[in-house]
Amino acid sequence: MARDRRMPGGGGGRRGGAFEKPKGKPGAILLRLWKYLYRYKWMLLLASALSIGGNLLALLGPKLSGYAIDAIEPGPGSVIFETVFHYAGLMILFYLASSVISYTLAMLMVQLSRNVVYQMRRDVFDHLLRLPVRFYDNHAIGDVLSVLSYDIDTINASLSNDLVQMLSSVITVLGSFGMMLSISPRLIIVFVITIPISVLFTRFRSKKVRPLYSKRSRKLGELNGYVEEMTGGMKTIRAYSREDVFIDRFEEKNEAACEANYRADSFSSVTGPTVMFINNLSLALISIFGGIFYMAGSITLGNVSSFVMYSRKFSGPINEFANIISELQSALAAAERVFRLLDEPEEIPDAIGAGELKNVRGRVTLENVCFGYDDTKQVLRNFSIEAEPGQVVAIVGPTGAGKTTIINLLMRFYDADSGTICIDGQNICQVTRDSLRRAWSMVLQDTWLFSGTIFENLAYGKENVTLDEVRAAARAARIDGFIESLPQGYDTVLRDGGSNISKGQKQLLTIARAMLLDAPMLILDEATSNVDTQTEQKIQAAMLRLMKGRTCFVIAHRLSTIRNADKIIVLREGAAAECGTHDELMRKGGYYSELYRAQFDAAASC
Repeated sequence: MARDRRMPGGGGGRRGGAFEKPKGKPGAILLRLWKYLYRYKWMLLLASALSIGGNLLALLGPKLSGYAIDAIEPGPGSVIFETVFHYAGLMILFYLASSVISYTLAMLMVQLSRNVVYQMRRDVFDHLLRLPVRFYDNHAIGDVLSVLSYDIDTINASLSNDLVQMLSSVITVLGSFGMMLSISPRLIIVFVITIPISVLFTRFRSKKVRPLYSKRSRKLGELNGYVEEMTGGMKTIRAYSREDVFIDRFEEKNEAACEANYRADSFSSVTGPTVMFINNLSLALISIFGGIFYMAGSITLGNVSSFVMYSRKFSGPINEFANIISELQSALAAAERVFRLLDEPEEIPDAIGAGELKNVRGRVTLENVCFGYDDTKQVLRNFSIEAEPGQVVAIVGPTGAGKTTIINLLMRFYDADSGTICIDGQNICQVTRDSLRRAWSMVLQDTWLFSGTIFENLAYGKENVTLDEVRAAARAARIDGFIESLPQGYDTVLRDGGSNISKGQKQLLTIARAMLLDAPMLILDEATSNVDTQTEQKIQAAMLRLMKGRTCFVIAHRLSTIRNADKIIVLREGAAAECGTHDELMRKGGYYSELYRAQFDAAASC
């Protein structure tokens, strides 16, 4: 089974900043963006019609201006004011209509880009929920958030602004070229020289600037990831007085991000002025040759004026297009990161024909299980264990022995390299993950609460829960007194993942949440690590009542909390070094007894 074998966290793996894959071709990225736009094809079709109509009306202005100028003859009293006012009135009418259409088009494009970005952000978020746990072990969360916010916002700005300008530019350039061709085909020869120069220069610069924008997005993602990590560990930074160290590290990443942004913008900013110079050069040449043709009598003054105005309309969009290309490179770099994230492989689908895990009794067996997060080291080696329904199995051992890895395998956050894991005789790889995970309730060392009421947090894992059921679970976890002492009680809103309550109270809430979920099996991963000794003693009886009748796997460093476990597994270097009850292991006088006595002596000395 192919899978990412890097260690989670800092245990030998690399928490990636960007999503390291080969760069995609611009055409492929644009095609994927087009698929999002095509979902709203009727809005896009209407936008195209409005763009064509508005630009055609605007293109009539220079022609009408030429007719008005031709109504003026040299000498006093030779102005045909009726003709001048007629064409001037039509110009005002057409320009006014063009402005109204342009405003309508702009509003339509804002709505279109909103719909596209909404769908894209929803697709990314849905995809994040389907990614395997190993993805989050290997990638900085801040970088993921940067894709969800900054990169998609960059695409939004490009769609709402650049797309309209591109549509308008194409229509204006083609329309102006047609008008100039009808006025004087000879004057168009000027553009045979200037336009190829503009196109070649713009193409050359765009190839150079896209990697710079990609680097900018990557560096900003790394900066966001660093800031997210530092803000999460601010108490630790303050406790060790390491603010200056992390400020220096931030300076390095901030400098790298700013430098990448500066290089991208400064390099792309050369394109616009250069193309503008080339276009102004073409305007000067048109004025010179137009004057010569007028003096030769081969073109009227009004036609010269119209041609100059059309040449400005013709060259203006080309100049704008050069600026749009720079912004488009930024959008392509952002879209590339979004699509890389969307291309991250999702959790391996359930096996074909996988059934539901129903009527679980709770007999869990692991037989000759081998697993490693990478190819250099196996965390578990030929590990075997058997837990009967209702038994409490404690797993102890030194840091890095593989205790949490067993939990990851039981929940199928990762799949074993070899060996089998069965529940009630069914291989967990042959049942759906959803039914497997619903058979477990978990309390982890790292508490997780979302912004919402206490009731919502406790009832999170179970549908149609009543307040009485929630209160019963809170009483069992010995947290009901604290909740009811709050002004809003169970309707108290927890902010920022429970930042307005203590860590121990958060731990008790997660324990109550696990109690409320009527699952036949339970995982406690250092569940009392954030609870003081007095509180721990208060909840032990309630925990034992809850655990009775359930198959329980308990990971604990405080060995005093697992004395009553039916079976204690001592892990050393990925293998079960010892197995038995507390009394049996103490009589054996092995590694477990050494650990226990060491903790007992340490507690006594305090």
